[in-house]
Amino acid sequence: MGDKTLTRADLAEAVYRKVGLSRSESASLVEMIIDEICDAVVRGETVKLSSFATFQVRSKAERIGRNPKTGEEVPISPRRVMTFKASNVLKQKIADAHSKGTPDAE
Repeated sequence: MGDKTLTRADLAEAVYRKVGLSRSESASLVEMIIDEICDAVVRGETVKLSSFATFQVRSKAERIGRNPKTGEEVPISPRRVMTFKASNVLKQKIADAHSKGTPDAE
């Protein structure tokens, strides 16, 4: 995998360069979008970003797990988890980049 991590600052810089807003407006816009996505997921809504991914909260029931060191059975309490499902468009872009051998695909 690549060592590069895309940060909020990187996203804001991309908005600044491509859209033409000021740097502070770009950073504010990125923060507003991320906050809205987070708030919707916390409310239990499904967030679907077309051609990118779907974010969803799923409830998991209580179950019995096993401590791998001791083999002891322990109950795992019920909880809510967030899932991320990449769209077919995103999956195809990743597959295409990998098949072309681009460095970003590794």
